[in-house]
Amino acid sequence: MATINLTKGGFERKVASLENIHSDLHFLGDKPALIDFYASWCGPCKALAPVLEEVSELYAGKVDIYKVDVDQEQELATAFGIRSIPTLYFIPVNGQMQRAMGAMSKEQLCKMLDSIIK
Repeated sequence: MATINLTKGGFERKVASLENIHSDLHFLGDKPALIDFYASWCGPCKALAPVLEEVSELYAGKVDIYKVDVDQEQELATAFGIRSIPTLYFIPVNGQMQRAMGAMSKEQLCKMLDSIIK
């Protein structure tokens, strides 16, 4: 399974409504998700991309891995308060989102993903 590019419409169908994204997130997914906010011109984002692809294969069927281009989806980036990229959100099926900023190693990503799979 490869990473999935996500638009605002796709986000609202697969993840949650933007109306109450931080106060009362009603996650729509049936398995945990990772959302990578990135830009095509961002060096650390480019370095993270192949790692995310590799991790998406390891966690296929267990976690949905989404990518949001902050230049194309400014409303989503604003809703999440993205100020630096890459910014990653880890969303369990039930529970609180966790945020990580900056590129992460495969080991760090796997540790975070393991923590949201229950």
